[in-house]
Amino acid sequence: MNHKVVSSEEWGAARRQLLAQEKEFTRFRDELSRERRDLPWERVDKSYAFEGPSGKETLSDLFAGRSQLIVYHFMFPTSWEEGCPSCSFWADNFDGIIVHLNQRDVSMVAISRAPFPKLAAFQRRMGWTFKWLSSFDSDFNRDYRVSFTEAEQAGGTAEYNYAKQSVPVTEMVGISVFAKDASGDVFHTYSCYSRGVDMLNGAYHYLDLVPKGRDEADQKPYAQAWVRHHDKYGVQETIGHGQGARSQEGAPRICTVHKLGRWHGSTASARASD
Repeated sequence: MNHKVVSSEEWGAARRQLLAQEKEFTRFRDELSRERRDLPWERVDKSYAFEGPSGKETLSDLFAGRSQLIVYHFMFPTSWEEGCPSCSFWADNFDGIIVHLNQRDVSMVAISRAPFPKLAAFQRRMGWTFKWLSSFDSDFNRDYRVSFTEAEQAGGTAEYNYAKQSVPVTEMVGISVFAKDASGDVFHTYSCYSRGVDMLNGAYHYLDLVPKGRDEADQKPYAQAWVRHHDKYGVQETIGHGQGARSQEGAPRICTVHKLGRWHGSTASARASD
């Protein structure tokens, strides 16, 4: 790496200048967070049932005695045999923090369309402990704009990230937040998609501190092509999904068929609609 090298005094002056910008950004971020919390709520009148480790549960059940709930919409269509690698990267980041969220009256779960046995098997393989449920028999994913029909995908008419657009697969990433009042009524308070989930990946923010940053500009065919399930780094790569997708050695192909770097947080792939 070639970079400008200066004296300690010059470095300190440059750092203080950047610190002033960082503080301004922090104050702006705090204000944006306040505005996010001040958004109006919408009542959830529809009943949703999910299958998870405790059997059938409703959306209200998922609060687990708390008044706030975060749902990570994990990309895992019914036809896939393993979860999205980029969503798995995010899961590696949030798996260990849920006990801390609980202390602030927050529960957090992941929800996917795939049947629960597939989710449970993949979760065991990954070693995660967060609660993961299947929405297979409900409209939950459709209603919260992360599941689409093949016709919507093909026709570029999927309503994703608050705009009609083309999506690469029928299941997309997102995060939704809900609140429950003292009477038990449930409200939808916030949802974000695409690069909106970037701030929830701590690993990326550590990478933003180092000289090379996220270092994704030369990744092909998309920015997050380097991301793997954490048990696949160093394993031969191939492209595809599902039981029929095999490498030359007969191992299932990893999930790189869709351009995940466009849809998860990635500065190298930022778009106007992010």
